[in-house]
Amino acid sequence: MTYDLRRLRTHGLIEKIAHTHRYNVTDHGLHTAMFLTRIHDRLLPTGLAHLSDHASPGPLQTAATTYQKAIDNLTNATGLAA
Repeated sequence: MTYDLRRLRTHGLIEKIAHTHRYNVTDHGLHTAMFLTRIHDRLLPTGLAHLSDHASPGPLQTAATTYQKAIDNLTNATGLAA
């Protein structure tokens, strides 16, 4: 917990309330949380639907396949493939 709180504080997402064990969310932290929530709610479901649609591979599916092939090639080249 200490590590996570320190990282959030270092990134300016929270600020410690003096002489307590409590924290406040900063304006930057609130805007970041709102942005990530919107990304999760709007883009992630659509992106996952595109990835699961094997009938017509779109640009996201093509990129995911290319990325997976690159990872497979790297693990084979380094001898990490099982």
